[in-house]
Amino acid sequence: MSKTCTLDGEKISCLIDFITSQNVPVETVTILLLFPIIATIVVLLRQVIGMQAFGIYTPSIITIAFIAIARDNIASLRYAIATYVVVIVVGMLMRFALKKLRLLYLPRVAITITVVTLSVLGLLTLGGMMSKIGFANTELFALLIIITLVEKFVSVQIEKGSRAAIILALETLIIALIGFALLSSSTEIGQSVISFILRNPYSILLLIPFHIFLGKWTGLRAAEYIRFRDVLKKIQ
Repeated sequence: MSKTCTLDGEKISCLIDFITSQNVPVETVTILLLFPIIATIVVLLRQVIGMQAFGIYTPSIITIAFIAIARDNIASLRYAIATYVVVIVVGMLMRFALKKLRLLYLPRVAITITVVTLSVLGLLTLGGMMSKIGFANTELFALLIIITLVEKFVSVQIEKGSRAAIILALETLIIALIGFALLSSSTEIGQSVISFILRNPYSILLLIPFHIFLGKWTGLRAAEYIRFRDVLKKIQ
C-alpha cells in the first residue's frame, strides 16, 4: 500500500497528491489511471467471454466518452447512447446513399463524418428545443470521440457488410456500458474503484502480469463453449 495524503478531505496516494500539486487536474489523473483498467475489461470481455468489438482502442475510448458525458449525472448517459445510435444509423444510411457514386474511401468517410456531425448538431438542437439542457451542454470532446466511431463503422461495412458492422457496433456499445458501470464516478462500484486507484496508483502495474497470463490463453472463450456445446458433448 502506498503512503496516503488527503485532497479535499479524501485519502489519496502521496504520489497523486504530488502530481496534482503540479497543476495537473485530478480528473486528468483519474482518467489516465482508469484507461489501462478499461483496456483490461475490454480484453477480458473479448478474450475470455468472446464478445466482439471494433478492436480494443475503440471500445476503450467510447467508454471514456461515456464516463466524461455522465460524470456528474448518470442520467446523462442516455444522451451518450442517443449520440452513439445516431452516429451508427446515419453512418449506415450514408453508405447506401454514397454507394452509387463509387467514391474512394477517404472522400467517402469525410462526407459521412460531415453528415454525421450535422446530425449530432441537429440532435443537440432538438434537445435544447425540448428543454433537455443537459443534452445541449454535452461535453464537446466526448461527442467528437463518439463521432469518430463512424470511420471504423464504415470500414467494417465495406470489408464485412452492414450486418457484421451493426453487430460489432452493438457489442462495442455493450462493452462500453459495462466499462461505464464499473468505472464511472456516477456509480457506486465506479466510486469505489476510483477511490482505490487514487490511493494505490501502483496497483495498475499488476495489470501487466495479468495481461501476460491472458496473452498465453489457449482455452476456448465462454461464447465458444455455448456455440460448440453439441460438438463438445460428442467429444466427451
